[in-house]
Amino acid sequence: MHMSQQHNPILGATWMLTAGVCFAMVNSLAQYVSFKMQLPSTTVAFIQYFIALIAMLPWLKSMGIRQALKTEHLGMHCLRVFFSVIGIQLWLWALAYPVPIWQGIALLMTSPLFATIGSGLFLGERVGPARWFATLSGFIGAMIILEPWSDDFSWATLLPVGAAFFWATYSLMVKKLSHHDSPTTMVVYLLLLITPFNILLAAPEWTMPSGHKVWLMLLGAGLLTALAQWAIAKAYAVADASFVQPFDHAKLPLNVLFGFLVFGWVPPGRLWLGAAIIIAAVFFITHWETRKPTSK
Repeated sequence: MHMSQQHNPILGATWMLTAGVCFAMVNSLAQYVSFKMQLPSTTVAFIQYFIALIAMLPWLKSMGIRQALKTEHLGMHCLRVFFSVIGIQLWLWALAYPVPIWQGIALLMTSPLFATIGSGLFLGERVGPARWFATLSGFIGAMIILEPWSDDFSWATLLPVGAAFFWATYSLMVKKLSHHDSPTTMVVYLLLLITPFNILLAAPEWTMPSGHKVWLMLLGAGLLTALAQWAIAKAYAVADASFVQPFDHAKLPLNVLFGFLVFGWVPPGRLWLGAAIIIAAVFFITHWETRKPTSK
């Protein structure tokens, strides 16, 4: 991965926050369609990502699709995208259940902590005591939000943790494959393979959406998904990764806001305590990574 030629912090932050707003709107739309309108979450996932793919085709073409498809690691790309799809399905299943958005997003933020454990176990990276401590603290934060000891604990609230795990596995595979293939190849395979996998998972309980309102919301979710993906790519292109990454944490307050506006969900105080611990842990790990001299 090359560092950006010009580091434009304002632009980088703006693109990252744009992506955050888009994802918050997508989550509320997907949750509304699956929970209020009773459309299976697998159907929602398929239509949402298929629309996003169509919207991104011009961008894909401009990237030089034939060149991007050249790889010696096709199996790894298939497995990587499959893990990503499982993450998407678990996440949308959680939204359909419904797991309140404040709880879901906060638990999704444990993903980098899973990635830290995985990098030690599978990529052979040395995970020192400081990173183990940060990872453990992050999971304590997740426990505060989950409250598995309370009477109203539901197993469904573990779905976002499952999504976080699969997305962490996906990002570790991206890290491993980035030694061989370009970022363009990563994006092209992700977008092309996501639809066939989603079809497989949607087929058993496929339900054709009916009514203008549902289709408009699904179209909105798909287009916003495409815009969010594009905004993230732009953010990393115009500014240094270590700078734009922390802006990703803005997704928690943004999702809490949309969850409140759409469903009237007000998060309990423990959310902010748990989330603060998770964010601090992730922030520490991210900075610890950037401080170390990289051997590339």
